[in-house]
Amino acid sequence: MKIGIYGGTFNPPHLGHMAAARAAVAALGLDKLLFIPAAVPPHKELPQETPPPEHRLAMVEKMADAIAMPKVVETSGIELERTGKSYTSETLERIHEQYPEAELWLLMGTDMFLTLHLWHDPETILRLAGICAFGRTQQDGEELFAPQREYLAEKFNARVTTITLPDLVDISSTRLRDLLARGEGREYLPPAVYGYILMHNLYGTHADLKHLDLPELRACSYAMMKQKRVPHVIGVEEEAVRLAEFWGADPMLARRAGILHDCTKYLGLEEQLALCGQYSLELDPLEQQMVKLLHSKTGACIARWVFGEPDEVYEAIYWHTTAKADMSLLEKIIYMADYIEPNRDFEGVERLRELAYTDLDKALLLGVETTIQEMEERRQPIHQKTIEARQWLRSHGVTTEEGT
Repeated sequence: MKIGIYGGTFNPPHLGHMAAARAAVAALGLDKLLFIPAAVPPHKELPQETPPPEHRLAMVEKMADAIAMPKVVETSGIELERTGKSYTSETLERIHEQYPEAELWLLMGTDMFLTLHLWHDPETILRLAGICAFGRTQQDGEELFAPQREYLAEKFNARVTTITLPDLVDISSTRLRDLLARGEGREYLPPAVYGYILMHNLYGTHADLKHLDLPELRACSYAMMKQKRVPHVIGVEEEAVRLAEFWGADPMLARRAGILHDCTKYLGLEEQLALCGQYSLELDPLEQQMVKLLHSKTGACIARWVFGEPDEVYEAIYWHTTAKADMSLLEKIIYMADYIEPNRDFEGVERLRELAYTDLDKALLLGVETTIQEMEERRQPIHQKTIEARQWLRSHGVTTEEGT
């Protein structure tokens, strides 16, 4: 088993860190890569505006998730849990104890590599791990790497491999923090990390969450979910806009509802119920037990009270899971966009897509009936509002039969 260890302050974690990690996984054939944020780096003091450890760990977790290699890339708080300076030698000893048979590789940038012999206890570091150093520019090439590689091999019998990544995002953490404080720098960050920074007012940011532009709103929404959910949310956003333009609804309201509709999808039952209590939502007995029914309600509340979205967006998100009788046009659009967005692939989805652009009420009825049938087949309880939606549509002459 090959394990890569990528440590640093990650203050904040950015696209350069992600690219280097991906390159190391590929070049070394790593089975696992551990991002390890340092608590107290031995070689420098953390700047005054450095977020608390829990925020840095959360940002690194979001960066790791954004790499979209869940069986390989992980985050460890091993150095944040330890008191005193975060000596790499001690970290490697702990990891070696945990994985005694593993081949360890320590990942680092050019500056760290060139001063490695000056670190605390370099003998232990180079005994326990090979070194993978990556350059950020063409200048960080063999001419710069070779002398240090040869020195480490001769003095410590070190295993060293070097990678030059000419397209790597070349920005210092200091520069990035300065940009963020001026409302810039978004392009250097994974969207979920940027959203987390905005939502927690880190690095001197003071975003007005109730008046965000679309890129910032997307970033905040993505920060609240797993990376694997993001393609679905993007699909719903774009499908909602297409449907809104086709049927004459407000495309911007549809877009913002699509961006936020699943923002609380990954909260557990306890967290969902706490939000329902916070926003005084009344829940029926089924909702109190089924977590899948709650994200639409809590997501609607976050959209309204955190992000300042209007009632139309609130209602569209609120009903996108169960539907209800007598839905508004925007409510129907978000319900159907969630059902038929391009990433959906199930039997009958093409019929739903066809109906969504020919007869929206027929599409809605077919969607509701499909949900009811699926729940019956799985012997799961059906929400009363879903049954009422079917009854209302049928009572108003809507049918899914051909030719009517």
